[in-house]
Amino acid sequence: MRGTADRIRHVISFEIIALSLITPLGAWVFGVPMFDMGAIGAGAALIAASWNYVFNLGFDHALARLRGSVRKTLGLRVLHAILFELGLVFVLVPFVAWYLGVGLVEAFLMDLALTVFFLVYAFAFNWAYDALFPLPEARHPAIAGQR
Repeated sequence: MRGTADRIRHVISFEIIALSLITPLGAWVFGVPMFDMGAIGAGAALIAASWNYVFNLGFDHALARLRGSVRKTLGLRVLHAILFELGLVFVLVPFVAWYLGVGLVEAFLMDLALTVFFLVYAFAFNWAYDALFPLPEARHPAIAGQR
């Protein structure tokens, strides 16, 4: 398992690289000024982090109350992911529409494109991060004694 310093390095590098990619790419693709794209990226990151905390807390409380446990089955994990993304859309789309002065449909399409970007980016980033900063091999005590 990764330690606190490693997790902090992971989050900071993830966000810095994402913003440095999304700002010029988003400005070019969506035809908005770089400053505005950077503000949207930074705002979206803060909103997503806040929503992540609130949503997961609420979801876990609901699971505990309804099921007596916060353990998630595959179906509950799928439901969790879908509800999280839907909630994020309901928060981010009006923010983007307001900030850029565009309609909700245009803001929704921008959010959809950013979601696809982040799915691909998160996969690639985490793969690269694990290659650059591999986890120390976990050793099972029974296996460690069998050298």
